[in-house]
Amino acid sequence: MSTKVAMIGAGSIVFCKTLMSDIMATPALAGCEFALMSRTEPKLRAMEDFGRRMIRDNGLTGSVWATLDRREAIRDADFVVVMVQVGGVDAFELDYKIPLQYGVDQCIADSLGPGGIFRGLRTIPLLVEIAKDMEALAKPGAILLQYANPMAANCLALGKATDVSFVGLCHGVQTTLDLISRYCEVPKDEITYTCGGINHMDWFLRLEHLGRDLYPQLRALFERPEFYKNEKVRGEVFRHFGYFMTESTGHLSEYVPWFRKSRRALDTYCDEPSFGGESGAYYSWCRTVADWYAGHDPLQYESTAIEKRSVEYCSYIMEAVVTGKPFRLMGNVRNDGYITNLPQGCCVEVPTFADDTGLHPTVIGALPTQCAALCMTNVNVQMLAAEAALESDPESVVHAVAMDPLTSAVLTLGEIREMCAAMMEAQREWLPGFAGKSITPRPLISIPPDCQAVDVPLDPALAIGKRFGTLIEHSHE
Repeated sequence: MSTKVAMIGAGSIVFCKTLMSDIMATPALAGCEFALMSRTEPKLRAMEDFGRRMIRDNGLTGSVWATLDRREAIRDADFVVVMVQVGGVDAFELDYKIPLQYGVDQCIADSLGPGGIFRGLRTIPLLVEIAKDMEALAKPGAILLQYANPMAANCLALGKATDVSFVGLCHGVQTTLDLISRYCEVPKDEITYTCGGINHMDWFLRLEHLGRDLYPQLRALFERPEFYKNEKVRGEVFRHFGYFMTESTGHLSEYVPWFRKSRRALDTYCDEPSFGGESGAYYSWCRTVADWYAGHDPLQYESTAIEKRSVEYCSYIMEAVVTGKPFRLMGNVRNDGYITNLPQGCCVEVPTFADDTGLHPTVIGALPTQCAALCMTNVNVQMLAAEAALESDPESVVHAVAMDPLTSAVLTLGEIREMCAAMMEAQREWLPGFAGKSITPRPLISIPPDCQAVDVPLDPALAIGKRFGTLIEHSHE
């Protein structure tokens, strides 16, 4: 019996094409049945037609069909691949532009920050529905391969809401290894490494080339201007925290409080457009591409030729499950003790093995204290965002955004609440769980000039301090 792969969000044409090409390039997966599902019918039919041409032009077996019915796509599936973006570029525009009006200048706005949190509010309820469909309709043991952002918050919510086997997939580790390989001038496949942390904040805990520690060389390189210029933010975090991270300068700059909170910080660390220095560069690019796609079929320029597989983990996991030959990946999974100094139940990114018995995350143990501390600033937001989405709780939305490192470096609590209320009202159509719910305003309390504070007993510690201050004053008399 052929392997059935349900592709949910197949309107994501280029990414869907990449994953389908990878699967078709894998001999162990020959004859796959691809069930494509999306709510965007023109793109869906274009992808269906292109998939069929890929099979025909490469002399392959298998089938491709498309449906608007998610449950029909998932029925009897062995794997469910999710690549959805609820609200598309229109919602993304609000994720970026409304916070910018309040002074929160995000770079990508899809994983953390106000934009990432609201993307999670839109996406998590859908992911839970997909998992429930899998419980009811997919083959026993079917695996959910989750690509939708915000990766960590989405996977954290899945870990709370379902027992379906899932893993969140990102290519940050693979692309960072390419970078390290070029910097250190050693072949990528000769590098031995161990990573652990959270998505977009995974730390290289071990980094060796044929038994030689690469860290002394990498540290020396990042003290040279020509290397530091390429990755100012990641380089600066590396220099101060001691470990290299798997996220690029642009993305990382919006996960921490130091690099985007002021014009001076942006000009110093994010001065290249690709690093988010040009405000709105990434959103503008996405809008331009979306508008162009609206009038053109992007697949008309794509070749149907199937060549070598991409760096995406998807096809390799499927191959391992079908053949039993183990494959090692970096997977986003529920933290069931894999990283001991991050909270149980949060989402961690750790070495994970796939084989014919399923997915097997491995134990990292404790991260270096400073690395765990930096991860926690993001985990706090992810936990609150998942809670807000699962419970449709407006107050948890405010709490999540208030704990965001960048937002809290720029705005007061009152401004954060006002911004969240504006974002929720603007995105109502994509937040059905919040119907009839609003964020309660808490305007700043006006204090009249003649207002006297209530006379209450002084806190003992303050009383001692006041007395000590009085003694100091008297000592100078």
